[in-house]
Amino acid sequence: MHALLEELGTAASAALVNTFGAEGIPAVLVFEPSPRADVQCTAAMQLARALRKAPRDLAAVILPTVLAHPAVAQAELAGAGFINVTLHSEWIAAHLDDALVHRPIGAGQTVVLDYSSPNVAKPMHIGHIRSTILGEAMKRVLRAVGYTVVADNHLGDWGTQFGKLIVAWHRYLDADAYARDPVGELLRIYVKYSEEEKVQRAALGAPAKSEEDDDAPLPAQAPELLLAARAELVKLQAGDPANVALWRQFVDVSMAEFDRVYARLGVSFDEVLGESFYNDLLAGTVDDLLARGIAEHSQGAVIVTFTRERDGEALPPMLVRKADGGFLYGTSDIAAMRYRTGRWSPARILIVTDERQQLHFRQLFAVARRLGVPAKLEHVWFGLMRLPEGTFSTRDGNVISLESLLDEAEKRAADVARSLNADLPEAELTAVARVVGLGAVKYNDLSKDRQTLITFTWDKALALQGNTAPYLQYAYARIRSIQRKVAELGATPGPLVALEPTERALVLALLKFPLAVEEVALSARPHALCDYLFALAGEFSSFYNELPVKDAEPAVRAARLTLCDRVATVLRQGLDLLGIEVVERM
Repeated sequence: MHALLEELGTAASAALVNTFGAEGIPAVLVFEPSPRADVQCTAAMQLARALRKAPRDLAAVILPTVLAHPAVAQAELAGAGFINVTLHSEWIAAHLDDALVHRPIGAGQTVVLDYSSPNVAKPMHIGHIRSTILGEAMKRVLRAVGYTVVADNHLGDWGTQFGKLIVAWHRYLDADAYARDPVGELLRIYVKYSEEEKVQRAALGAPAKSEEDDDAPLPAQAPELLLAARAELVKLQAGDPANVALWRQFVDVSMAEFDRVYARLGVSFDEVLGESFYNDLLAGTVDDLLARGIAEHSQGAVIVTFTRERDGEALPPMLVRKADGGFLYGTSDIAAMRYRTGRWSPARILIVTDERQQLHFRQLFAVARRLGVPAKLEHVWFGLMRLPEGTFSTRDGNVISLESLLDEAEKRAADVARSLNADLPEAELTAVARVVGLGAVKYNDLSKDRQTLITFTWDKALALQGNTAPYLQYAYARIRSIQRKVAELGATPGPLVALEPTERALVLALLKFPLAVEEVALSARPHALCDYLFALAGEFSSFYNELPVKDAEPAVRAARLTLCDRVATVLRQGLDLLGIEVVERM
């Protein structure tokens, strides 16, 4: 389908250039599938103002080139200047295998993909699911279209929180609880520290403080706990052996838990380069920013300022070194940008975080442009996940752990599978519950535009009906069941024959698969692939409900078996790109 659309677009552009001259006319006009026709072109309306021509006059020039293409059975003008195209059914049937071919649009290009990025010493919770599975899906999609992808887990493994945690370790640790559940106990003592600091603040009459204020200068009357935490942080940053040993222990026990969750989710990384990796690069980074005139001194600190004339927009200053000589999250990100550029020479750098960091990444990307970073920089931001009662906070301890979510998902999926098929052996039931439960959780998130806010409820997260992974997994399993039953008759797939309308619609739907994958690769919006797979499953349902497969005459049965095979293959491949598995029966 890609090749056809490009051929039509190139010929249409040439026709306009020959008639009106080249100025303002793209080399390839956009032709795309449409609900109104097999293919549609709206370029005449888009170019009308620039060319100072009526849209229908432009469309009339384009139309003969469309009709001349051998794949086109019919093309006509409609409305203000639409061109609706109907393809020959024979061409559609002959190009069925194109459904499984992705254009290598990323060949020879490297993408650095930064995602998941949990904080050390805190268990992964439901808020981490969005970055983790969104990034994993993007990794798979980008590789499918030819990019070399460096998947980098940029851990939160450095900074102010570790001073607090070291204080909490010495004051509140329950050694037996730590032995049973290291990260759970680290979370408990961190929450305990936060509660005690609030009490001390209140006693001093100081206002409550958010995590975003942790790097702010100490107030005149600071809580004793905060003073202690800052002192431990200074010792850690100076390389104090005892504090460094504790910090390494925190990282090690956290990574063991993270890796267990990642394995369960089918998520993997090429690099795990946390903030600590860049620690030795921070001083040199700030010195270089100063030497280039990108940063400047301000009241003892070092900042980068932004103007509309130079940076495209006026932004608040970015602090890169505090007056006390300390560095910040943004400094680490600038160092990471420089490191990634030097090591991998990426064409694109994608960073997946929640919406609250939009300003930070606009500042970071402006600094990167002034440093001469040539890569296309993309902040793949997503809406927050909330509980019905409001936001959740690790500091306050009101979180749902990610493993609890996955456990509940598998339990509910097992209950449903048992109710639908009581004869499933226990081992197979367990396998089905794992695949269906985890698929439901992932698809519930990926099927929504990533920029939407999600209010987490168990029923929504684990829904098994409608546009869900279980629906698509069931569609795949049903096709595999059909194939097994027909195979018992000795039938095998064969070439397509004259297409019935629902068969024709199904082949056209299959041919859109590479288009959907490419759209995700370019837009970083996996819900487009979810929408496609759901629509394909619907087309297959219409085909199967209307036309017999097993009882059709041999040549037709063989052709329909081929269609069944292609739909099953696309469903499996599409779900795999989303990080979701399938089962052979449900």
